[in-house]
Amino acid sequence: MAKRPTRLRRTSPIRQLVKENRLHMDQIIYPIFLVAGMGVREEIGSMKDQYHLSIDMLVKELPLLQSKGIASVLIFASTDHKSIDGRSGSAPDGLVQEGIRAIKSSPVKMTVIADVCLCQYKEDGHCCIYKENHEIDRPKTLEVLSQVALSYAEAGADMVAPSDMMDGRVAAIRKVLDVQGYEHVAIMAYSAKYASSFYGPFREAAHSAPSFGDRKSYQMDPANRREALREIDLDIEEGADIVMVKPAMPYLDIISDAATRTKVPVAAYQVSGEYAMIRSAVDQRQVDERAIYESLIAIVRSGASIIISYFAKDIQALIDKEASL
Repeated sequence: MAKRPTRLRRTSPIRQLVKENRLHMDQIIYPIFLVAGMGVREEIGSMKDQYHLSIDMLVKELPLLQSKGIASVLIFASTDHKSIDGRSGSAPDGLVQEGIRAIKSSPVKMTVIADVCLCQYKEDGHCCIYKENHEIDRPKTLEVLSQVALSYAEAGADMVAPSDMMDGRVAAIRKVLDVQGYEHVAIMAYSAKYASSFYGPFREAAHSAPSFGDRKSYQMDPANRREALREIDLDIEEGADIVMVKPAMPYLDIISDAATRTKVPVAAYQVSGEYAMIRSAVDQRQVDERAIYESLIAIVRSGASIIISYFAKDIQALIDKEASL
């Protein structure tokens, strides 16, 4: 008897019937960069089709995002209001806080996730507070991070996403949120965040490049795999509701390990460098736009149930096109 797997590839309806992994908009989060001012919608130079938005322009953009199937956004601030220790990030009238309120006041319903880090609020662009000897002041860093997260929750965020990679920050944030009556606010932890070269365009978008050194003393070594699982385990123990791997495509093995190991949802961040490379290759017709779909379905296939992607506005059209092939 001939065994021919191609029988199940013969027509599009059959291929759809037996498809093992599916990409759908419910699992997509769109990152947004807020800036001060009014009427601002400026393209980010290193990230084609991505924009710095003032809050009023973000509100105008929400119906378009909804029409593209986007139901969740991840908010970042690109601000000149910086301080030595990053405490400016917890200001009630900060960009992220006002952005959260504006989205939640809009008729367009969105799940709002706020990135929690100090890099965009500190004068030196680092994600932590240093002592005079340049060792990390972990207690002080955790205290400020917790206050930033609390201010986002108070503004109405559905979820906070600590991206700093400080030891113990999930537990510190969870404790403050619970004590202050925000037990319902979830934590999506950047659990395995690597010290990656793929973040370059983001640093322009968020104006958060470090003014000295690098972030290798707190972000992970790209060579390490077992360490990522330890980080994930620790974040879950501390109360993370979702764990994240960042970047995505160069770390599909880590996503797979995390999905196999954990019982919480696993998110993956298709970062700015991944976006810029694929976008450029598609625009120059070096690859077909189906490469965007392939990059995303690979992340799903590896085990991620949530994807943060700058391609969010293109994805539904790609899904529809793929189903028709």
